Amino acid sequence: MSTSSAVVDRYVPLKKAGTNFVACCPFHSEKTPSFTVSPTKQFYHCFGCGAHGTAISFLMEFGGKAFPGRGRGARPRRRPRSAAHPSAPAAAAGRDEALDLSGVLLQAAKFYRQQLKESERAIAYLKGRGLSGPVAARFGIGYAPDDWQPLAGAFPDYQSKVLESAGLVIAGDAGKRYDRFRDRIMFPIR
Repeated sequence: MSTSSAVVDRYVPLKKAGTNFVACCPFHSEKTPSFTVSPTKQFYHCFGCGAHGTAISFLMEFGGKAFPGRGRGARPRRRPRSAAHPSAPAAAAGRDEALDLSGVLLQAAKFYRQQLKESERAIAYLKGRGLSGPVAARFGIGYAPDDWQPLAGAFPDYQSKVLESAGLVIAGDAGKRYDRFRDRIMFPIR
């Protein structure tokens, strides 16, 4: 399963159909699958309602979030789901999880920005690369400390699966959890 199909599969159960994956579209009510995810081309398309895009646009549209590049106040086009549709409760749960992921990522970015302020070595590195403090602040650049579980200080429930889904924490062998990013300059994608 490719990155795009793995992301979509978290919210909409996909079934293999040749080289692609198919499912009932999460953006409109239907009984037969018209929603296709292409792992080789890294995009999704619904032949019923015309929804299409990448893994990132799927998360934004499914979670109801607008992307800054779409214009001031613009929101993704979405059709209401019928409550009678078999996966409607699962879709609502997926939207809640997408909103949780968004909040977790924002909180992590805030934590990393604070850590940058406290790391002389990271600041010196950025200055050596020609980045000033105002530029780092404008783009929300942060720093992931060189430790195994620094995010445990930012998230009281460090064991939460949402941290894993967000890609911030890895569950290793024997259930031991640790931060994915250590001793790294962090550039948030917003």
